[in-house]
Amino acid sequence: MGDFLDSYFLLCVYIILLLFSFSSLCSASSSFPSSCKLRSKFHLNEKHKPGDVVLGGLFEVHYTSVFPERTFTSEPPQPSCKGFDILGFRHAMSMAFAIDEINKSSNLLPNVTLGYSLYDNCGALVVGFSGALSLASGREEQFLLQPNCLGTPPVLGIVGDHYSTFSIATSNVLGLYKMPIVSYFATCSCLSDRQRFPSFFRTIPSDAFQVRAMIQILKHFGWTWVGLLVSDDDYGLHVAQSFQSDLVQLGGGCLAYLEVLPWDSDPSELRRIVDLIKTSTARVVMVFAHEIHMLQLMEEVMRQNVTGRQWIASEALTTATVLQTPRLMPYLSGTLGIAIRRGEIPGLREFLLQVRPDENEKHYGNSMVRQFWEYTFQCKFDPAGWVETGGTLCTGEEDIKNVETEFLDLSNLRPEYNVYKAVYALAYALDDMLQCEPGRGPFSGYSCATLQRLEPWQLLHYLQKVNFTTPFGDEVSFDEKGDALPIYDIMNWLWLPDGRTKVQNVGEVKRSAFKGEELTINETKIFWNFELNKPPRSVCSESCHPGTRMARKKGESMCCFDCIPCSEGKISNKTNSMECISCPDGFWSSLQRDQCVPKKTEFLSYHEPLGICLTTTSLLGTFICAIVLGIFTYHRRTPMVRANNSELSFLLLVSLKLCFLCSLLFIGRPRLWTCQLRHAAFGISFVLSVSCILVKTMVVLAVFKASKQGGGANLKWFGAMQQRGTVLALTCIQAAICTAWIVSASPEPHKNTQYHNDKIVYECAVGSTVGFAILLGYIGLLAILSFLLAFLARNLPDNFNEAKLITFSMLIFCAVWIAFVPAYINSPGKYADAVEVFAILASSFGLLVALFGPKCYIILLRPERNTKKAIMGRGTTKSQNLHLKRKVMWACLDINMLLFMHFMLLYCHFSSAVSSPLYSSSCRLQGQFHLNGMHKAGDVVLGGLFQVHFFSVFPDLSFPTEPQQPTCHGFDVLGFRRAQTMAFAIDEINRNSNLLPNVTLGYSLYDSCANLGIGFRAALSLVSGQEEQFIEDETCAGTPPVIGIVGDSSSVRSIAISSVLGLYRVPMVSYFATCSCLSDRQKFPSFFRTIPSDAFQVRAMIQILNRFGWTWAGLLISDDDYGIHAARSFQSDLAQSGGGCLAYLEVLPWGNDKAKLRKIVDVMKKSTAHVVIVFAHESQMINLMEEVVRQNVTGLQWMASEAWTAATVLQTPRFMPYLAGTLGIAIRRGEIPGFREFLLQIRPDQHHNNSHGNSMVNQFWEYTFQCRTAPLPVSWVNSGGALCTGQEDLENVETEYLDISNLRPEYNVYKAVYALAYALDDMLQCEPGRGPFSGYSCGNLQSLEPWQLVYYLDKVNFTTPFGDQVSFDENGDALPIYDVMNWLWLPDGTELQYVGEVKRSAFKGEELTIDEDKIFWNFESKKPPRSVCSQSCPPGTRMARKKGQPVCCFDCIPCSEGKISNETDSIECTSCPEDFWPSSQGDHCVPKTTEFLSYHEPLGICLTATSLLGTCICAVVLGIFIYHRGTPIVRANNSELSFQLLLSLKLCFLCSLLFIGRPRLWTCQLRHAAFGISFVLCISCILVKTIVVLAVFKASKPGGGASLKWFGVLQQRGTVIVLTSIQAAICTGWIVSASPTPHKNTQYYNDKIVYECVVGSTVGFAVLLGYIGSLAILSFMIAFMARNLPDSFNEAKLITFSMLIFCAVWVAFIPAYISSPGKYADAVEVFAILASSFGLLVALFGPKCYIILLKPERNTKKAIMGRDIES
Repeated sequence: MGDFLDSYFLLCVYIILLLFSFSSLCSASSSFPSSCKLRSKFHLNEKHKPGDVVLGGLFEVHYTSVFPERTFTSEPPQPSCKGFDILGFRHAMSMAFAIDEINKSSNLLPNVTLGYSLYDNCGALVVGFSGALSLASGREEQFLLQPNCLGTPPVLGIVGDHYSTFSIATSNVLGLYKMPIVSYFATCSCLSDRQRFPSFFRTIPSDAFQVRAMIQILKHFGWTWVGLLVSDDDYGLHVAQSFQSDLVQLGGGCLAYLEVLPWDSDPSELRRIVDLIKTSTARVVMVFAHEIHMLQLMEEVMRQNVTGRQWIASEALTTATVLQTPRLMPYLSGTLGIAIRRGEIPGLREFLLQVRPDENEKHYGNSMVRQFWEYTFQCKFDPAGWVETGGTLCTGEEDIKNVETEFLDLSNLRPEYNVYKAVYALAYALDDMLQCEPGRGPFSGYSCATLQRLEPWQLLHYLQKVNFTTPFGDEVSFDEKGDALPIYDIMNWLWLPDGRTKVQNVGEVKRSAFKGEELTINETKIFWNFELNKPPRSVCSESCHPGTRMARKKGESMCCFDCIPCSEGKISNKTNSMECISCPDGFWSSLQRDQCVPKKTEFLSYHEPLGICLTTTSLLGTFICAIVLGIFTYHRRTPMVRANNSELSFLLLVSLKLCFLCSLLFIGRPRLWTCQLRHAAFGISFVLSVSCILVKTMVVLAVFKASKQGGGANLKWFGAMQQRGTVLALTCIQAAICTAWIVSASPEPHKNTQYHNDKIVYECAVGSTVGFAILLGYIGLLAILSFLLAFLARNLPDNFNEAKLITFSMLIFCAVWIAFVPAYINSPGKYADAVEVFAILASSFGLLVALFGPKCYIILLRPERNTKKAIMGRGTTKSQNLHLKRKVMWACLDINMLLFMHFMLLYCHFSSAVSSPLYSSSCRLQGQFHLNGMHKAGDVVLGGLFQVHFFSVFPDLSFPTEPQQPTCHGFDVLGFRRAQTMAFAIDEINRNSNLLPNVTLGYSLYDSCANLGIGFRAALSLVSGQEEQFIEDETCAGTPPVIGIVGDSSSVRSIAISSVLGLYRVPMVSYFATCSCLSDRQKFPSFFRTIPSDAFQVRAMIQILNRFGWTWAGLLISDDDYGIHAARSFQSDLAQSGGGCLAYLEVLPWGNDKAKLRKIVDVMKKSTAHVVIVFAHESQMINLMEEVVRQNVTGLQWMASEAWTAATVLQTPRFMPYLAGTLGIAIRRGEIPGFREFLLQIRPDQHHNNSHGNSMVNQFWEYTFQCRTAPLPVSWVNSGGALCTGQEDLENVETEYLDISNLRPEYNVYKAVYALAYALDDMLQCEPGRGPFSGYSCGNLQSLEPWQLVYYLDKVNFTTPFGDQVSFDENGDALPIYDVMNWLWLPDGTELQYVGEVKRSAFKGEELTIDEDKIFWNFESKKPPRSVCSQSCPPGTRMARKKGQPVCCFDCIPCSEGKISNETDSIECTSCPEDFWPSSQGDHCVPKTTEFLSYHEPLGICLTATSLLGTCICAVVLGIFIYHRGTPIVRANNSELSFQLLLSLKLCFLCSLLFIGRPRLWTCQLRHAAFGISFVLCISCILVKTIVVLAVFKASKPGGGASLKWFGVLQQRGTVIVLTSIQAAICTGWIVSASPTPHKNTQYYNDKIVYECVVGSTVGFAVLLGYIGSLAILSFMIAFMARNLPDSFNEAKLITFSMLIFCAVWVAFIPAYISSPGKYADAVEVFAILASSFGLLVALFGPKCYIILLKPERNTKKAIMGRDIES
């Protein structure tokens, strides 16, 4: 649409060389001569043949035209044609052949001879347009002052033009006269518009189809990232527009770049474009341009050596042989192109061979054949200077057969075939018309057309209905839009080895009625110009495979994106997904994140190894219980069973069996009943067991006391009934606890997803932690009580003492459950259940083996001991009895410990996972327009174009009758006032003695009626000096020509007029045309304006949108250059500024198209955008608002462009309920003193009557006073209408005409007139000999050329009476400043109030100032509305764009774990640095919580205190031992070892402190080393002690003294040192080879940093622990061996107990340590160190300190030797 202006080059010749006009400069002033003269004359290349009927043809026979450099100091010469186009000439000859063939045909047009007139457009619009006018007018020189009209006759129809732009321009003008045009190559989709181009037809498909075909090819090969190059004309720009819209709709990809190829060979622009092609990642380049463009482009491509590109050519280039050269083929081979359908034309070759230049060629202007001949044979017909330089003279007898030329290559006839069809279409239409029978014709009165009185529009009637078949078999007809059948061939450029190029057919694309658009491609035939001979990849970003999402790159095309893997728990199951979707509850993303899979369910199952092992163990325990129960039942009468209440033993076995079985409730998927039962069954079963044990212990004590004198009374409280009652009571308490727990907060199954995102851990939620704690606490209480009672009974005689077995069993029980607590707390999911089952089984086995193992041993293996005597201690010696009991007891303990260690190790293992002579010889006008005007004579006349009517009404397009001319409607009072402003300014200048003295200015003002055709005609009338273009008279009647024009108010009309007048440098100063395109000095060299450009206005609009936060707005534009350019600027500037998006962009129709208006208002109504921006004209807004009112669309905030901001026709009570509150950009307001008085002087007198064309004032008067001027219409008289007298008083009428409080466009008109006046004044002030023109000459009125005035207008600089400076920049633009206005609806009417301004200054740039308090908002809240597609995404979320919608439409997705967004509307969430984590709002990164076992937290404090307590106790014990070092109890069994042992225990307690606090390198290295060495030192001492006990005992026997010498003091020290040194060596090796180091672990928790020590070498750590373990086991074994020594020597018992505790703690430590995360692993290790240290300290030194401090009498040698007391 940008070159729509070029289309109106039509004006160019249409005024100067206007259709049938004399372009004479006539003046009423004496300053001008009275003769008529041509402003300019073009020399055209042509070929003619006379005939009864002549058809015209326009062809490109030269590639390009060279225009001279533009300057205002001399008149520029005319363009010259360059680059002869052989194929273009062949196209012209195809038309000549077709006409020759028709003339030979007896069936088609008999008795009628067709002639032709063919012109060369030279690839330039101005040349082509001149040719078209020459064809239509019948002469090249538009006016020769002779009695007759010379030149070729006018034509009946035209075949052509080659270019879309030329066809648009030609059809726009000739369409007004319904001259049929049939194009063979113009593909622009805009030409299908029947309203604009009613007489246009074509035999080539529309670009709309070609664009879609291109997109299908792109999709076929997966090319989503392509470049688009278009020509700078309607053909290219319309394609670009179609491509962009269709590409989005069809989802075919994106444009990497869109560049417009310049018409002239602009090296810098071409260099820039090729640089872009070179650097772009797009490998596919599509070109919609002409051959000349490609030739220029490829020169630069070769210069930069740009290879590796896949070119796709439009139909204009596909068969261009000028490009298929060895020089270009390395770059263009492999090109895919859309080609016109190929055809065959029999006889064409023979015709071409007959082409000859003859003598008459030159005389008749037939230069085209001569140029072809000269080009082909490299000779000249005009030998001037040619022969002298060695050139050949053309004879015309040369044989064309002897020349190698593509002129004769007819193998690929495509455009020629379309030319052939076009000629035949016109011929068949003419034939049909001549076959018409009078009285049965289609025209009015059933008449027929005749050649003598034929009108072009009559031929159109038949052309629409034409239908024939070519000799090649193709049917030719036109649809309702004048388009032919859409079908194209797809071609491929194959570069053959011999250097030749073959354009081969590889497919086709067509539209059928049934299948729609079809693309067929044979890929195997395609030649690819790439190494692999395969189609290239051309994508901005590779497709995002399933499992990833597209993250669009900010500010880039939607095809450019990153592929971001879906975060955990989200998937994308499609390629190029915009968003990852969260998996449903119960599902998790697969490893590839491409599908949701059911989450793995985790629970302690019967089908997994761990569950199987535990189940087996549970059943094994149950089975053993059943066997033991069977044994006891079988031997129930034996003393061993009956002793100490056999009933309790049976009850204990049943309870243990229940304990084993209750563990099965923890295995399998949790159900409600299992959750409720598991802890209840476990709690009750264990209480039942422990109660039985407790009662047994109590009975032992009671029996012992009863055996003493006077103790019988005690036994009555412990009878069978009391025992049962006690067990029942204690068990009922637990049952009550369980019942209350289940009733109040019942445990229930729970799907836990906290442990693992990808797993569902089925577990039982305890319901009440308090209930669970009470349940465990009660069991613990009973167990401790049992242990204490058993401890009290430790010294009872063996015959009563089952307490020792109970003590061992309770010790195991307590050790297991103490270890259970940290392991259970730190074990996730099923492992917590496994730990609990393990604890149940371990403790149950402990009780079973400890209590029933010895008894079963006696019953089964020592039946002789199962007698009353033996039990009472009478059948065997004491030592034998003791020996037996101890043997049984230790065997059971060994089994117990093995089982315990087995289960611990088992747990550890599983806890690691797109002119006839018949015409009259007189000259006549094809048509005439009647213009509304106002004139005043003067020495110099200025022209003016104003919109004095709102719109024009065109009649229905009908070809049976000649269409009527448009009529103007809706008088625009303000438009008339603007015209009067110009009249006032000229009047003021004429009265000014300082400005233009002795020169009187005149004016000619015309009404454009808001119509391009009328406005254009008015402009031509101004320049040519007459309204009627040709009157055959000796004088030129009409107003004189003008030297400059003020206007037009419309950008479209200004573009069209300036395009033509600019060629002749006629200055034009617009007061209201804002289109940014008008700033282009190359296109519009003589255009100026006193209003800012739309580029500035658009940016001002965007600033207002940003100011109020309106990011979602609708845009309505006019269907012209003003609107289209505004839309283009709006879209690009809006994207660059990031200020928002367009919810819709709709084009307002020019006419009152109700259906389209209804559709537009429906869009507005349904849209969520509450802001509507309108770049349109008053007439369009009136039509729109009528529909808005009809549909009652309220709640919209309107934003007006300067074109209608101050439009009072819209500020009516009917529209204000909808338009009130409108914000608008307004032209700067000014004041014009004396203007009102001038307006009051207006009268429709004899100087302003219709006979002189001064109809404008009359129409104003009639509109204002509702009267009619003479002659009165009959209907007006009949209806009683008033007669206008001209004496009516304007002041008595309420009219906005006199309201000059808000002069805006008027002020611009005022400045424009003064600008022209000052420029003329400056020119007249010029001193001869010092002027700016050639030879230092000056301009003068007698020989004034318009381009001379442009020179001075460029430099004009003056100040208005209002104080504004007026000057123009290098683009002809004025100072950019606008007022911001608001429509205030008052009770008494409407007020347009000023609320701010927007301007550009040199220092501050563009500034917007708005006083928001003054703005009236037409909403209930009286506040600005919200207009967003999506609410802003707050920090902590990111924008997820909705697919297929603008970037302003998005969802707000919370940032995923570990990511933040700290800005509103963030595109992406950013990951926090390594040591940071998102805040709870996800809007900033906060340092991760650091976690380690600290001295400042309760756990750390407790452990530290315990460590120090242990250290203190060690110190106290050490002090006691030192103080009592001389006593036997200290000296016994090597006191030195005791001291060493105490020191090592002290070190053990202290080394635990290294595990507390933030890990450092030295603490990490020391902690395990210190721990390992300390414990080895400790256990070494214990080991040596045990060995010494054995050695001493052996030494006490006869002959055993020798063994003692190996265990002297020195040997003991040496052994300890050696054993400790080994551990030190292990630690040293470990630290040196793989030292433990501090580590920041982020694996446990995403939001925490766990500081821990990594062991460095797991092997080293294992060896360290293993070494300790091996020494501990060795000590335990030796102590076990010494269990039967006499008590006097036996410290082994204490050692055994201590080692039992040590081993229990460290075996429990392993699973707890492995399953504990972070600091809890350290806590578990510290706990193990402290627990084992306390165990050793208490077990080894507790009894000794007891004796030393509380029983000093036992601290004697005799007592220690056992001589003082009874054993």
